[in-house]
Amino acid sequence: MLQAAPTGIRPSPEAVAAVINALAADFGARLVTSHAVREQHSNTLTWVPSQPPDAVVFPETEEEVVAVVKLCAAHRVPVIPFGTGTSFEGHVNAPLGGISIDTSLMKRVVAVHAEDLSCTVEPGVTRKELNDFLRDQGLFFPIDPGADASIGGMAATRASGTNAVRYGTMKDNVLSLTVVTPEGEVVKTASRAKKSSAGYDLTRLFVGSEGTLGVITSITLKLHGIPEAVSAGICPFPTVHAACDATILTIQTGIPVARIELLDQTMVRAVNLHSKLGLPESPLLLVEFHGTDASVREQAERFDEIARDLGGGPFIWETKAEDRSRLWQARHDAYWATLALRPGTRPVPTDVCVPISRLADCVEETRADIAEAGLIAPIVGHVGDGNFHVQPLVNTDDPAEIEVLEAFLQRLVMRALAMGGTCTGEHGVGQKKMHYLEAEHGAPALDLMARIKRAIDPLNIMNPGKIVDV
Repeated sequence: MLQAAPTGIRPSPEAVAAVINALAADFGARLVTSHAVREQHSNTLTWVPSQPPDAVVFPETEEEVVAVVKLCAAHRVPVIPFGTGTSFEGHVNAPLGGISIDTSLMKRVVAVHAEDLSCTVEPGVTRKELNDFLRDQGLFFPIDPGADASIGGMAATRASGTNAVRYGTMKDNVLSLTVVTPEGEVVKTASRAKKSSAGYDLTRLFVGSEGTLGVITSITLKLHGIPEAVSAGICPFPTVHAACDATILTIQTGIPVARIELLDQTMVRAVNLHSKLGLPESPLLLVEFHGTDASVREQAERFDEIARDLGGGPFIWETKAEDRSRLWQARHDAYWATLALRPGTRPVPTDVCVPISRLADCVEETRADIAEAGLIAPIVGHVGDGNFHVQPLVNTDDPAEIEVLEAFLQRLVMRALAMGGTCTGEHGVGQKKMHYLEAEHGAPALDLMARIKRAIDPLNIMNPGKIVDV
């Protein structure tokens, strides 16, 4: 076992130089130290201040990842795993410097086991690339965060998406991982079997660990058959509360909805402007059903009845693939769409998740809070599982606006926790939500997380400064 060094301390310039020189000799042009590339590998999408690594390395194989990690461990230099950099909470920042391991060249689909509905991929494969590869075999991978994220990054952050209400999140769809530990050992967390009771569940330990326990080098995933029929549509409502109530009733009555997304009227306006759509500018649910021709028609009709009983509708649904794709692409582009609502500012995306029975209350109280704070903050969410996102538009160079923003974010999280929810349904902890974990989990649980981190990563070289402070 490697001996622990003091934590939270930036490595010496000599140690960093030794690592960079050794990597340059081994990786050549795949070791980059330019300022622009290092900035791209810190934090680019949100207001979290950028903390770039000292260098970025682009391995092509698991063996090369092992070599990088062993070298960094020998010199006590931090390692920051990097997928596509689309996370929102400062996950890929390098507060102590170090080496960013960019897995984008690890693109192999290692195996597809169509009969078992599973596949194994390297971490740099993105969700769209995987589904393009699988389409001819009649299979698909359902987890779809808004960005075309890498599968490795999605596993590391326990990602979710619009399909989560039916297909679950990454924790439900990862069968096994191969991980390079902080000591450079290669660990396989499980077999390809759909279930096991053999020992600790190491797979779930690493899924959602945000690179703080190791570098993921392969992922074995559950797959699903492409549905025979799909219908999707839009349904306007007079109020956000009515739309949330319709969501709750749809889930409680057992309608097997695949996607059910809420857009408040502010977000609808942004989406219309950005994607050139003509959606009614009122609170809106985007809904999708998977199954046979008969079943999706029945599901759509039952949902329409629920919506009408709550003052919503009409539910206008489409079965043409191109019409559905245009609708869902507009939803996935919501982050960019908000930019037009207040030019000169940037969105600060955040999310919470509550039990579905408290969804309507939490969203309505949040909307009232937005109005009282004087913010422009569209709401969009995977409300079928109680998860919603708020995107305040803020001038991040104005200290007064930052003060208003931070107070609002604090109230949002504490509201969700008071309703039995969580500080983040899918964005993850990173740097910005670390200080909420004790309020959510309690000090004993947080201490246990810190002990796990110390046991696996005694040198604190794996993505330090994220999730737990050791």
